[in-house]
Amino acid sequence: MNKLLLYSRLVKFEHTIFAMPFALIGFFMATMVTDQVHFWKLLAEIILSMVFARNAAMGFNRYLDRRFDAANPRTAQREIPAGLVSARNALAFVIINSFLFGLVTWMINPLCFALSPVALFVILGYSFTKRITPLCHFVLSLGLSLAPIGAWLAVTGAFAVAPLLFSGVVFFWVSGFDIIYACQDVEFDQKYRLQSIPVLIGIRKALVISILLHVITFVFVVLAGITMEADWIFWVGATLFGGLMVYQHLIVKPDDLSRVNLAFGTTNGIAGVIFAAFVIVSLYF
Repeated sequence: MNKLLLYSRLVKFEHTIFAMPFALIGFFMATMVTDQVHFWKLLAEIILSMVFARNAAMGFNRYLDRRFDAANPRTAQREIPAGLVSARNALAFVIINSFLFGLVTWMINPLCFALSPVALFVILGYSFTKRITPLCHFVLSLGLSLAPIGAWLAVTGAFAVAPLLFSGVVFFWVSGFDIIYACQDVEFDQKYRLQSIPVLIGIRKALVISILLHVITFVFVVLAGITMEADWIFWVGATLFGGLMVYQHLIVKPDDLSRVNLAFGTTNGIAGVIFAAFVIVSLYF
């Protein structure tokens, strides 16, 4: 049990909450347009694939960044630099979860299995990008944005506009708040030649970019609602989601980054869950 908790902390299991709600949106949307006789089995497989994919991605990130994490006072107590998890065991954890992800996609349908290497390439490849490009935030968000369209494909086996719009929501939402998160490590990243939008243009301008990305996020929310011909329940959820995006920009200032973790983790986690709950309820009522 202690090992389970240890590896859960290694991969910040609670951060699964960012993409999982949108995977559930994709799943429940798809069940409304197709006759799905294996509802609970497929739902379980989608949840497992999300968990295994994120475990692999975050575990690989922790493995690859272990030397930077050890040098950064903010991250020095993470499990690998603190000696709680060996680098070798972390890499084994990544390989096992990658295999399990592929296995579950094979159980879902041939299309998901065929696309699984692409998904792994994106979510594992992200860990290299901070070394080579300030656009690393967008690779992270691309990986998470696969959640709604991936869940839709698991049910229907075909692409559609609505889940792609929700993927757009995730893409711009995550890239926006990841830029906020990166602001707290600007000095360290500059010293170790790591790249990010805040390093490239400074914290103040980076926060403006984050605001613009979240405006675009809400545009995609509106487009998704129009495409779905959504009812008032959807729009209440959309309003709350938008309000929480605004809130995080009110509490993070260029000269006061003390509440970055509140904006990054708590606020966005709540926003995603609330929005997904209203969207799913609106589908059925």
